[in-house]
Amino acid sequence: MPLYQPYSKEMQTRLVEYFLALEREGHFGRAAALCHVSQPTLSAGIATLETQLGKRLIRRDRKYAGLTPEGEAILPWARQLVAAAEALGQAAETARGPLKGELRLGAIPAAMPAIGCLATAMLDRHPGLNISVRALTSRQIERELAAFELDAGITYLDFEPPAHALSVPLYAERAMLVSAAHGVPIPAVLDWADLASLPLCLLHQGMQNRRILDARLAERGLALRPLVTADSYVALLGLVQQGRLCSIIPDSHAALLDGLRWARTAPLPDMGEGSRVGVIVSDSAPMGPLAQAVLAVARGLSLPPGFGSI
Repeated sequence: MPLYQPYSKEMQTRLVEYFLALEREGHFGRAAALCHVSQPTLSAGIATLETQLGKRLIRRDRKYAGLTPEGEAILPWARQLVAAAEALGQAAETARGPLKGELRLGAIPAAMPAIGCLATAMLDRHPGLNISVRALTSRQIERELAAFELDAGITYLDFEPPAHALSVPLYAERAMLVSAAHGVPIPAVLDWADLASLPLCLLHQGMQNRRILDARLAERGLALRPLVTADSYVALLGLVQQGRLCSIIPDSHAALLDGLRWARTAPLPDMGEGSRVGVIVSDSAPMGPLAQAVLAVARGLSLPPGFGSI
């Protein structure tokens, strides 16, 4: 390949988008579909980018086989370039007009009940937006914000606090026990030993909500040993409904259980202050219009009574 030539207008952002799509999807056909181009067009675009850089970026063995060391080296810069180009376009478009485009929002499962309030407030203030919501772990949210794959996240703020992020607290989360009315007998007043002895289904330990709960129990010399683990509260409630298991879920989910005759809830022993949950965005500068808009809406957001005050 020819030696690297200084950056020119010929190195189109679109070619970098092809490169990023292929890295994300790991498949030429899926990457082409994601970019709304044919597979030959995507392959030719990446080859052009390689020619302009004078380096092989993709390992090929009849199909995509990963990135070369040079491809790995440019990956964070490629993400930053595409994110900057998108923010540039948004800034120019919104200088004298309404905010438009897609808001990419990641939220931990525990915070999903707050999504409706935030999304409604965003659409009320910026009706030209569309919003994409993904359920992610707190660690995934932090990684994808750093990689410019999310505009904002909703996550825990204090336990394993997110790095390189600006935040706006929304509410304080506390936990409650949920069981089936026809199921496991629950003591009238729960203590910590009762909690540890119940047949439980819980989130797995890759979820921060579970790690917070485990830490609170460990402080008291106890450990929870669930019979079943899952990665969503819908799955946990489906298990509880069968009557053999109990679960521990955030109190913000209580409103979602209203009217369900099979479900009953009980407060947990006092855990002290609740876990703060809030909106986070990357603290990179300059801040994009979408991130600015989310922070502004979050600062003025009024949540219903089911969410604990901070």
